[in-house]
Amino acid sequence: MIGNRHATRGEIMIPDQTSEKAEVKMYSDFKSPYAYLAFDPGMTLGQRFNVHVRWIPFQLRLKGKGERSLYSEYKVKYSYMDARRWAKPRGLWIRGPLKIYDTTPTAIGGLFAETQGQLLEFGRMAFKKFFLREFEADQPEAVAGLLADLGMSDRRYLEYLAGEGREAYECCQQEAAADHVFGVPFFLFAGEPFWGYDRLALLEQRLAEVGLAIGHKVTVA
Repeated sequence: MIGNRHATRGEIMIPDQTSEKAEVKMYSDFKSPYAYLAFDPGMTLGQRFNVHVRWIPFQLRLKGKGERSLYSEYKVKYSYMDARRWAKPRGLWIRGPLKIYDTTPTAIGGLFAETQGQLLEFGRMAFKKFFLREFEADQPEAVAGLLADLGMSDRRYLEYLAGEGREAYECCQQEAAADHVFGVPFFLFAGEPFWGYDRLALLEQRLAEVGLAIGHKVTVA
């Protein structure tokens, strides 16, 4: 059962020189400002803890303007205001998207970049350009161009998008359903969920509690 109790140190395999690292899943969507804020600190958890972070794309299903209640409109505006508060000290710029995006092409672009060993570079660029309104995350050609700018093959991406990548993406959505994912960023460690950028500090605390911290390299997100 997900989230029913904390894992204790004895239940977690503490990595050593011969064992595999503990896994942290990170579900993400390129249209979420909070997933943007969590991407770098989440992806680099392995620099501070003996863990392997597995990035998994998840498609948020959002309602557009005019489909939401008045109170939901207030919430959306506040959420972006809060996101900008978090972003400003880090030098990040967040402009609200002008429509609701189906980010499947970009999600599959992330999976493709991962096969090329460039997920971190792709994710950083995709998020940055999307929230500057310089990148159409629902357009395969735009994703192909972004990949090409990073030195990857746009042709191979389009082939991947039409076949293996689509299958991998659907598997990610099925895994998200099994993990009871409802939003992003969503972290899962030893069956315990952590939803939201502001829960990263709690996740780091849990990792430290079970002895996975590397020296004293523990930071608050």
